Amino acid sequence: MNNTATNSTTCPTVRKQIGKTTYIVRVHFSQTAKETMEDKIKRMLREEVRKM
Repeated sequence: MNNTATNSTTCPTVRKQIGKTTYIVRVHFSQTAKETMEDKIKRMLREEVRKM
């Protein structure tokens, strides 16, 4: 499978190969976000612990 997307702006990209599969992750940050990345990660962790 070969999916490509074109974007006029560049963004940070992480490439990770696991076995024979290569994962390409592009990082995007919202200009209108209401919480910081730190706050978001903390919220996600709290929710994950709450579910346990």
